[in-house]
Amino acid sequence: MIGMRRRAWTRWEVMVPPVAAVVLAATWGRPPDSGLVVAAVALALVGAVVAAVHHAEVVAHRVGEPFGTLILAIAVTVIEVGLIVMLMTSGGPEAGSLARDTVFAAFMIVCNGVVGLCLLAGALRHRVVEFKVEGVTAALATLSAVATMSLVLPSFTTSSPGPTFSPPQLAFAGIASLTLYAVFVFMQTVRHRDYFLPPGADGEEVHAAPPSARQSWTSLGLLLVCLVGVVGLAKTASPAIEQAVAAAGAPRAVVGVAIAMLVLLPETAAAVRAARRNRVQTSFNLALGSALASIGLTIPAIALASRWLEGPLTLGLGPKEMVLLALTVVVTTLTVAPGRATLMQGTVHLTIFGAFLFLAVTP
Repeated sequence: MIGMRRRAWTRWEVMVPPVAAVVLAATWGRPPDSGLVVAAVALALVGAVVAAVHHAEVVAHRVGEPFGTLILAIAVTVIEVGLIVMLMTSGGPEAGSLARDTVFAAFMIVCNGVVGLCLLAGALRHRVVEFKVEGVTAALATLSAVATMSLVLPSFTTSSPGPTFSPPQLAFAGIASLTLYAVFVFMQTVRHRDYFLPPGADGEEVHAAPPSARQSWTSLGLLLVCLVGVVGLAKTASPAIEQAVAAAGAPRAVVGVAIAMLVLLPETAAAVRAARRNRVQTSFNLALGSALASIGLTIPAIALASRWLEGPLTLGLGPKEMVLLALTVVVTTLTVAPGRATLMQGTVHLTIFGAFLFLAVTP
């Protein structure tokens, strides 16, 4: 039975990339003109994102650390940046805040939604969950610094009008984000790897056998197909997305929330599964690592792409978003400081996440 399930999953992960490529070829160059075509493009886009992350994990498992982490992070960043750039180019100058909305949404989704779900799933099954303070606080400190420098400071600088950075400031923010992320990856995978192993795990954590060279090369090829499909399908679907948001009367920030949720969906599922097995440390590694890659690599990539985009790149948050970010940092710090958590902490994080979603739709 297990073997049958595995073969079915293998067929799915192999079939999705070419299907996405076929849908892209059939719809490229013309906007979707019917609900059926829009649904097909949306399903192909979601499938390509999930398949891309899976194949990136296969390749990452094959090459090992620290290069595996980098491959997975780069794949996720390409997906996110591709979605943002395609929607920004189709939305014109009014879409200049899309990168900010997506990055902020990724921060809130991870630190409240994913963390809250993991703590809730783990505490419901094991009452009290434990994790290593050294690793989680290092990730949280890095994530908070990158988010604050990229999303809060632009609202207070005076070199350029509005909540924007001047070109030198944007370059500094991009370099600082990339540097912090690189040092964190080095610490996580080389210098202090034991800080990120589950409590009680001595030495190396036990892993499944790495995939064969043939499987790895196949996954690499399918990963490239998926990445091309994601970027192309995002461009094809962008008019329909903008029309749907406008028809619903929702703020444009909802688009950023949708992108962040789509990109983080596979890692969220893996993090919750780990929490149910009482491996909350692994859940935090997945969740906070994805958020760091999302912010630490997306900001430099968008800063570089902004040279060819029309209009200013709006990065600074408004007062309401700054309050939510500050509240999230304080609550998350209090949650991880003891090295153990219960159902209460999970409920608090999910409540903040609910407030974020509600205020995104009804600002």
